[in-house]
Parts: sequence; structure tokens; C-alpha cells
Amino acid sequence: MSDRRVPLAGSTLLVGPSQAGKTRRTARALDAWVERHGAAGVVVLEFAPEVERDGTLLGGRLDRFTTVPDDAWHGILDAHAPRTASESDAEAAALAADNADHAARLLDAAPDDPVAVFVNDATIPLQADVIAPRRLATYCEQASCAVLNAYEGESLGTDDPVSRREREALTTLRTWADRTRSLSPVADC
Repeated sequence: MSDRRVPLAGSTLLVGPSQAGKTRRTARALDAWVERHGAAGVVVLEFAPEVERDGTLLGGRLDRFTTVPDDAWHGILDAHAPRTASESDAEAAALAADNADHAARLLDAAPDDPVAVFVNDATIPLQADVIAPRRLATYCEQASCAVLNAYEGESLGTDDPVSRREREALTTLRTWADRTRSLSPVADC
């Protein structure tokens, strides 16, 4: 992607493997929105787990790259990484269900009239059959700007229930979004 700016109108889905810059770009879009329009009516949904692999932090929250303004509504899920943190499909499914249950409560608590929505790791709460991808999309449709990011990498090619559900959710979000930007790992996002 040559233009690294994310449009601040309509819905944008940023997808790519780990370390592609999805979270950083979402943080930049949040900063650009706040600079132009202020933080009133901004909703930030943090669904990303923080996973360290071989000394590198994979994923993580937006606050690694920006400060979420006090005037914004900031819902933070203390997320599990089901595929990474489990030793069986059943354990992964249980962790995914726990994520989804807590994320559903965050969505229930989020303001009814968002102006802009920024979602970090959008498919994490959709890895279990608790929250329909359409529910997240419908929430985001209320805003004039929605920027979501989601993992799209090799582990989604496996046939475990969590990965299958995440692939289905990603397909739904891709169909829903006005635009999808596929990112590749780069040295400087």
C-alpha cells in the first residue's frame, strides 16, 4: 500500500499478518480524527491480546502508539490469545468464548451514538459463536468513520474451530467494509 493514510469517512478494514502495522495505522487514524474533529463521540474498542513471542510483542493495544484521549470512550478487553495460549482445540474454544462474553459486555456498555469508532483486533471477540460479526458491523455503521483492524495470516489456514470462526468473521467484515487494505510486514509502518 503506497498511501499509508487511512480514510476518515466510511468504514475501513486493515488486515495483515503479525507485525504488518495494523495497530500502528489504526492509532494514526485515531490521532488524525481527533486532530481534525476532537475526541467527543469517539469510541475505541481494544480487543487485542498482548502476546510475546521470541522477545517480540505481537499485537497489543493502541496505547503502544498513541494516547487515547480522555474524552473518548475506551473499552478494553483483557483478551486471551486462544490459539497461542492453548494446548487443545477445546481449551482454545473456551478462551475464545471468554473473550466473546467479555467483549459483548463492552459492546453493551459502549455509547449508543458514536461519531467515530476505532476497533483494534476486531476478530478476537468473533472467534466464538457468541457475538455475530454483523453486530460489530452494525455498531460501527452508526459512526461516520469506522477503522477496524484484524489479523489475517497463516494460522487462519488451520482447521480448528477458533480459526474457522475467525475466517468466517473476517469474510463478513471484508464484505461489510467500504474498503479493505491488506498490509504486509514492513520495517517502518
